[in-house]
Amino acid sequence: MPLPAPRAIIFDWDNTLVNTWPIIHDALNATFKEMGVPLWTIDQTKARVRKSMRDSFPEIFGDKWEKAGELYQSHYRASHLGRLEALPMAVELLREVKRRKLYNAVVSNKKGPNLREEVNALGWQEYFDVVIGAHDAVRDKPHADPVHMAFKKSHIKPGRDVWFIGDSEIDLECAMNSGCTGILYGESASEHPDYSKTHFQGFPYHAHVHNHVQTIELLQEMVSAA
Repeated sequence: MPLPAPRAIIFDWDNTLVNTWPIIHDALNATFKEMGVPLWTIDQTKARVRKSMRDSFPEIFGDKWEKAGELYQSHYRASHLGRLEALPMAVELLREVKRRKLYNAVVSNKKGPNLREEVNALGWQEYFDVVIGAHDAVRDKPHADPVHMAFKKSHIKPGRDVWFIGDSEIDLECAMNSGCTGILYGESASEHPDYSKTHFQGFPYHAHVHNHVQTIELLQEMVSAA
């Protein structure tokens, strides 16, 4: 199916627009240490961190997950704003989206207050029509709830002309569940054993951009051709 020109774009946040792997990894391992859980390598963190806290922590910590969540939040919030790093060309991409006057949203599995603090810390609030994080909707990604919330006050409905750009299978699954067009982001995805030219870890995508230079080029190509 051909890639449609977008009327709106949804971005994942972590490791799609910003590099937060070091912050997440350090906060997780500090939490694991306090909870008596074996530490993860950075590669394990990159492979395993997908779901929101309320969906993932019960799997790791069992009935102590809420205590672990409080510890993680404390460790994460102690350093996240000072260590936040925009990915190369991310702000140029956001400027291009704004120049094209496309509806622009963030849908992330990071807790909403942390997410919005990070958007504000980078001075990026002007680029987004709405910023939706974990716990903002009834359910988090990969459910469609946060996508529907992102468009609740808009005249646009989720559909094929909404691009969902993200680096993980959770993003592609959420795109599929909400009827949007999944765009896979990142250089490392093609090295995954469950990667093909049409699917990533079992979920379909319509284009794969390895960096934000390619994302800008794809956006310019599709909007100009529309």
